[in-house]
Amino acid sequence: MSDNNTKKPVIVYGASGYTGRLVCEYLREFGIPFIAAGRSADKLNAAMKSNVAGIETATYEVVEVAHTVEALTALFTGASVVLNTVGPFAKFGPEVVDACLAAKCHYTDTTGEQDWLITLEAQYGVKFAQAGLLLSPGLAQMYTTGEIAAQLCLETPGLDTLDIAVFWGGSPTIASTQTILVNAATSKAFHLYQNQYVEWQPDAGLYSLAIPGQHEMALALPWGGTSHPVWFKKDPRVSNVKVLGGVFNKPLMLGVPQIVAAALKATEGMNPDDRYAALAQTAASVMNSMPPRENPRLNKSVDSVHATGPLGRAHCVIFGNCNYKQTGLLQAYAAHSLLQQPPKRVGFASGCQAFGHHELLGVLRSFGLVAKPELTVQN
Repeated sequence: MSDNNTKKPVIVYGASGYTGRLVCEYLREFGIPFIAAGRSADKLNAAMKSNVAGIETATYEVVEVAHTVEALTALFTGASVVLNTVGPFAKFGPEVVDACLAAKCHYTDTTGEQDWLITLEAQYGVKFAQAGLLLSPGLAQMYTTGEIAAQLCLETPGLDTLDIAVFWGGSPTIASTQTILVNAATSKAFHLYQNQYVEWQPDAGLYSLAIPGQHEMALALPWGGTSHPVWFKKDPRVSNVKVLGGVFNKPLMLGVPQIVAAALKATEGMNPDDRYAALAQTAASVMNSMPPRENPRLNKSVDSVHATGPLGRAHCVIFGNCNYKQTGLLQAYAAHSLLQQPPKRVGFASGCQAFGHHELLGVLRSFGLVAKPELTVQN
């Protein structure tokens, strides 16, 4: 397997899922050979042939692999980059990260699980840095595009507080729905206040936000706290970070707190394995089919960041479309970059910290997925 992997330097783990397919599609566009890996060769083959545009011109191989450190290490050995889309990541991620470390591969994933990021930084950040490897979770539209907007604001000195809103059109995938329920049941959501994690009030309900580009107020949730408070905790410019997010579909947003509350009540007192199984079943009843391929006229995204300081402020808005395509492209570009040069930072790092926010913005713009950022500065 080692010789074969040398020719295919990138592994997409979970390639048959909605996001995994898009990652494969953009790897093809970059001309990068890859291995589409997962637990079922049948599902992988079907997904590649039916759901990955242009797959007939890609150089790839399908590999079925058991979800164990040993099997994954054997598969990863000889490769350079692993793009992981298998969530919930707090449950299924440790084996993949351990295998990446053993096989000396860079690691990225698409997580939105704040507890997973905190765990990764604490348990693996130093080990990956010492090995000269990148550990970059949360490389995805819902986190990275907003981080790009925040970094553009922070180019103005003296701003220490980030108020971030992330919105998109469409509905979560099967895996995202499962992650939302499991994460809500098993972990707390934090924002950053004076460089300390502070828990969001669990029973605060929905928040109403003013979203750029529309008159109607939108509904939002802390969405598990998101990645931004973790990424900016060790940024000396930033002391406070709050993030709220949601979909433009109001009925769907109104239903989320009730679904989560009912699921938590029904699984109260269960052991972790039984609770996960029950929550996964509930998630399947909420979302049991893949969303349709994104339509840029329908699947719009808005990332808005207000950055403030004692005597200054900046506001950046990035309008885009097709949030899952943005995620697929960001993942593929990460591989494209890592195969040619070392990242800007090794160990635990966000997409912007590893590759540069102007570089990531440039690739999203070049593929027509985001508009030119609208940046307003007053100081």
